[in-house]
Amino acid sequence: MSSQPHSFHIPVMGTGFTIDTPLKVARYGISSVVSLVDDVLIEQVRRFHCQRLGRPYAAIAASEEDSRARRITAYLDLLDDVVAEQVRTLRASPFEPGSEITRYYELLPESDLKQAYRGMLAANDPDDKARRQEELRARALPGSIDVNIMTKLDRDAYQGGQKQAPEFADAMSALRGYAKSTLRSALVFSAGINRRLYTYAAKFDDFMQDEGAQIKKQITLKVSEFRSALIQGKFLAKQGLWVSEYRIESGVNCGGHAFTTLGHLLGPVLEEFRQKKQELVQTVMEVYQKALRELGRPAAPEPPQVRVTAQGGIGTAQEHEFLLRHYHLDSAGWGSPFLLVPEATNVDQAHLQKLTQAQEGDIYLSQSSPLGVPFWSLNTSASEEAKRRRIHQGTPGSPCPKRFVALNTEFGPEPICPASREYIRRKLEGLHQQGLQGQELDQAREALLAKACLCHDLAGGATLNYGIDSQATPSVCCGPNMIWFKRIASLEEMVGHIYGRFNLIADGSRPHMFLQELRLYVDQLSQDIQKLSDDMATRPQGHLATFRENLLEGIGYYRDLARQFIAEQRGRFLVELKALQNQVEALSLPQDEGQAEPARLKVGVGG
Repeated sequence: MSSQPHSFHIPVMGTGFTIDTPLKVARYGISSVVSLVDDVLIEQVRRFHCQRLGRPYAAIAASEEDSRARRITAYLDLLDDVVAEQVRTLRASPFEPGSEITRYYELLPESDLKQAYRGMLAANDPDDKARRQEELRARALPGSIDVNIMTKLDRDAYQGGQKQAPEFADAMSALRGYAKSTLRSALVFSAGINRRLYTYAAKFDDFMQDEGAQIKKQITLKVSEFRSALIQGKFLAKQGLWVSEYRIESGVNCGGHAFTTLGHLLGPVLEEFRQKKQELVQTVMEVYQKALRELGRPAAPEPPQVRVTAQGGIGTAQEHEFLLRHYHLDSAGWGSPFLLVPEATNVDQAHLQKLTQAQEGDIYLSQSSPLGVPFWSLNTSASEEAKRRRIHQGTPGSPCPKRFVALNTEFGPEPICPASREYIRRKLEGLHQQGLQGQELDQAREALLAKACLCHDLAGGATLNYGIDSQATPSVCCGPNMIWFKRIASLEEMVGHIYGRFNLIADGSRPHMFLQELRLYVDQLSQDIQKLSDDMATRPQGHLATFRENLLEGIGYYRDLARQFIAEQRGRFLVELKALQNQVEALSLPQDEGQAEPARLKVGVGG
């Protein structure tokens, strides 16, 4: 994990899109992330690959003791074993066109390793060439098989109507399943702090430094701003746990759930990490050393390695290279574009075509998620179509076959999912009993009916592709950057696009990733202002003033940052930035009425 050959990684996408991505790309040195949400899907995919590979398969029934954790362990062990076998085969293959080891080295970016490969190709002496080839075989390292736990999805387990012990909750079981696996990789925590989950991780030695100061299972925190990283890093350090990577994700310019911030833009956030990384490491290190002493564990004389990575909306080789160089990132995440790479992810044929045809209005920030968090959805997906069809037929909601998002206890101690038929039926009855009418009733009803069965439908791409569920109605959680990628691509083409060897974006009107995120936040601020104008009691008014001030400060930062761009990029960037600045300054907050002029950026863009 400390010396990955590629400068990008494939983040977790849904539950099914990257469920077996390591089997497809890890042998080429590409790291990816597997979701641990859906143990039903995990068991189905384990059975599929065991049968495909001729490996023994012993089913783990849901009724068996600790089945969720055991399913996860069994699947991750399978991934670990198969990838190791793939790497052995790759290393043994000849250095000739079309071979596995040649593909490994041809995919690499410009680096010392790539230069060593070119040196081997140029060698004329047979003995020298053979020696160089043996060195290259040993240096062909696999990508990391990382896993993701969404900390909010920690549903308590029930048996016979009785709540089970906390360690059998969903996230706790998933962590235990990973901890008991043979993997040497990283666990990505996303969606904020979960104190009982973080504390539970300290019970497993694989998350702790060993006698050689190595950590077998590292911890990665997905965060959207510096303060959250510091708080969570210190909390984990108090348990004797070290955060090996802080993975910064755009609050809105990403796929899946959009954990929006108060206008904290990605560029300024990355700048803060760049300037304060050592402060972060030293502050957490002090807490970490104290915790190790109290636990009776060997003190860490030096801080373990800390990586800083970023993801969310990256679309060109220029953006990729700039992030790595300017912010000193260790890696950059490329998510949604890989949905169009069948060699890397699971998307069924029908939705591959829908993705290539998607326009801006087809990918929208929906209220589909039962978690109540804005969620990027492909409006033409089978899941969205099925949801609309059920509403039209008068039977809204999902039968809720998996219940991973059954977290609402409004109607009793045993939780149910806000996207389920039962919940929506009860809530609709309640709306009529409350006597709501007109626009108020329509808005409340629309919010209820927007929910979709994500924990089942996000697996649809995989279950359709593998013949597991021919009736699946997939949901696709691509980010807004998806509309610029218009065709299915090979792995070579997508990796070449990332490194500037190939171009998959024909339309030159695509805005810079920083400006796309800014535009999304301007839209959100405008919507929040309208909501507050409609109901002055909905939120503290200071929320909007802070939001706008953060955007204006971010605009000022980007104006200065543009000096780092090449001249061709700089001019257009500044023009588009100025237009967005004007939009922000034109927004009138309700509390501004009759008062002073709203805040404005003191120095004009480009001037």
